[in-house]
Amino acid sequence: MTVWTNQLKIFARASFNGGGQFGSCCRVGVSVIMSRALPGFLFAGLSVAVVLPAQALVAHEQKTVGTEIRRTGFGVPHIVADDERGLGYGIGYAYAQDNLCLLANEVVTVNGERSRYFGPDKATLEQRNNMASDLLFKWLNTPQALADFWKAQPAEIRQLMQGYVAGYNRSLAEQTAQGLPQPCAADWVRPISTDDLVRLTLRLLVEGGVGQFTEAFAGAKPPSTQKPLQVDSQQVQALQLAAARNERFALERGSNAVAVGRDLSANGRGMLLANPHFPWGGGMRFYQMHLTIPGKLDVMGAALPGLPLINIGFNQHLAWSHTVDTSKHFTLHRLQLDPKDSTRYLLDGKSVAMGKQQVSVEVKQADGTLKAVPRIIYSSKFGPVVQWPGKLDWDEKFAFSLRDANLKNDRVLQQWYAMDKADSLKAFQDSVHRIQGIPWVNTLAVDAKGQALYMNISVVPNVDAVKLARCSDPRIGTELIVLDGSRSECNWDASPEAAQAGIYPSSRQPQLLRTDFVQHSNDSAWMVNPAAPLKDFSPLISQDGQPLGQRARFALDRLSSLEKAGKVSVENLQAMVMDNEVYHAGQVLPDLLKFCASELGDDAARLAPLCTALKAWDGRADLNSGIGFVYFQRIVTSMQAVASRWRVVFDPQNPVHTPSGLAIEYPEVATALRAAMLAAVDEVAKAGLSAETRWGDIQVSSISGKPIPIHGGPAGLGIYNAMQTVAGKDGKREVVSGTSYLQVVTFDEHGPKAQGLLAFSESSNPQSAHSRDQTEAFSRKQWSTLPFTEQQIKADPAYQVQVIKE
Repeated sequence: MTVWTNQLKIFARASFNGGGQFGSCCRVGVSVIMSRALPGFLFAGLSVAVVLPAQALVAHEQKTVGTEIRRTGFGVPHIVADDERGLGYGIGYAYAQDNLCLLANEVVTVNGERSRYFGPDKATLEQRNNMASDLLFKWLNTPQALADFWKAQPAEIRQLMQGYVAGYNRSLAEQTAQGLPQPCAADWVRPISTDDLVRLTLRLLVEGGVGQFTEAFAGAKPPSTQKPLQVDSQQVQALQLAAARNERFALERGSNAVAVGRDLSANGRGMLLANPHFPWGGGMRFYQMHLTIPGKLDVMGAALPGLPLINIGFNQHLAWSHTVDTSKHFTLHRLQLDPKDSTRYLLDGKSVAMGKQQVSVEVKQADGTLKAVPRIIYSSKFGPVVQWPGKLDWDEKFAFSLRDANLKNDRVLQQWYAMDKADSLKAFQDSVHRIQGIPWVNTLAVDAKGQALYMNISVVPNVDAVKLARCSDPRIGTELIVLDGSRSECNWDASPEAAQAGIYPSSRQPQLLRTDFVQHSNDSAWMVNPAAPLKDFSPLISQDGQPLGQRARFALDRLSSLEKAGKVSVENLQAMVMDNEVYHAGQVLPDLLKFCASELGDDAARLAPLCTALKAWDGRADLNSGIGFVYFQRIVTSMQAVASRWRVVFDPQNPVHTPSGLAIEYPEVATALRAAMLAAVDEVAKAGLSAETRWGDIQVSSISGKPIPIHGGPAGLGIYNAMQTVAGKDGKREVVSGTSYLQVVTFDEHGPKAQGLLAFSESSNPQSAHSRDQTEAFSRKQWSTLPFTEQQIKADPAYQVQVIKE
């Protein structure tokens, strides 16, 4: 029988010796908790709560705030308040209950204080050197930058952020009184401010720009101060890690999305699959929640840390997702230096002094004391100078300066809040056109009427193909856009239609509205729907005629098959992720098996286990898939370096099905394949794996403690359920990024019908009951129905409600 309990907890007045980090006294707060009595669901810190004095929270007008936090299955919070401040209060409070240590750690990062607390030579979770990270964020998050961003925010956004700060700090005080979680029971945990939320937002903005050049930014020095004969081994190692991280950027922040319209959906309405691939930890880890201001806002989905709104989700009228785009969000400018002074550059024939900004980082010494380490950051009119030895050298002739378009994007929070509130697909689309605040992602959306929308509208430098040809070296290509920094005519163009000087207006970026489908998996906009190719845009926005990634080929192939078979159902979209097909296997596995059946000579005995495993493998990345999948990965990785490997080369007239086939009939390909197979045998043996090993024994997530087997695999193999891993113990692979927040949404006459999962679970605290429950469900491929209406929420077996007042 269901048992209801009402509890009233009066939070006692508390004080800390010497004032402590929270001040000398705190005021009384009230919280009412109504719950179904269920073991295993615990709110953090309910027995004692310490609420910060008003002036310690935010220096803004205070008022009484009442907020409901209703938790349903897996601990997902449904937060209801009368206004934005109350909503933000509930978001910050709930988030801190689940992820206090995570956000506290990120606050240290964006304040440029990692060297102070953890030492300069350690690294962030993203493998950025602490000192380099600190220098970047000290430069980025100046008082003026914070003030400018704050001033640009409308009242609604300010109130959301103010409330978030107050709610987070209240939860911090409560948890401090009881004892902070072990990972962050340290002096680097402190109350946050609205400035901290701005810092977190600015960090998000530059993830697609200068953030990718952290080490190159921090290491930039004039040649007069360099010592050519001495190689800084730490800097070399840091740059090597940075290069590998930059190559992984699109993979670790990739995504799939499919938007199906009424002509193809089984119910004649819109249907959306959202499958963002994002990190499983750190500052880009999604958080699932439902936000409601009665009569104004009702949106559910997922948000990044420190953001008081939904990034990917659905409301009563529509559903949307994002995928990381291939557009360029920064340009490099090659500076022609003044022969007399390598800190001056020539612009239109005149010598211009570089800007010099001194930043200082406090560094923890071996004895525990702090030492201020100053550094000069050099910049041109375009942006900071970056230096990457062997790639972007600063010598006596040239230097390279980086201009990041998102440094001037103060519209990003307004953008997502407008999307959250949109009451129609047109209002949603209009907001993206008008505000232009999306930083570095595509947007796909559907509505209840059965429309499917794709928009490659983000913050992109306004450089067309003509200017690019005139102002760049064609030998460099378009992977990095390098413009001539000695001519003003090579700077970005300005359009009066754009929301920001120097970027493309939305009207000149790709978009497509269909009633069959649009899809995207981190390729250009070209083949979103082959029936309506998106062509002839600036190379900085989208490029035509390029080979598609394996995931896009899989999606287009699967959708074509489903269309021929009838209509697309919710189950079909779920299966695109959960059946874990290795699409690339269909292109090359037959040739691998054919090679195995050929005369292998002296290598036959060594290759026999591999060939047997490949033949037995089911072509999937499921938990019970055999060791053949591991051999397959090793072989494919080795063969990437063989340019002539394809039997059928890429054909832009047939991008979905080319390239394909291994040309094993060519001697050079056969020789390379034999070597790749032998190397795979050695690697598998070295890892201690056997013929009985299954994929679920290898790929795991241990972030919540005990390893949980995880299905899916490398995106490059055409596995829609993409997972990025790092080497673990005993031959295991530890998941660090990949499928994160999943949702499949459609509509009926009453509104949205959604199923979803947060693959890494709601809480990053290993002691929480919700640090592994959704991960276990994901491992079992068990989707959850997402309660959206009042009736659905209150009927949830795990329903609990907490009312908090400021």
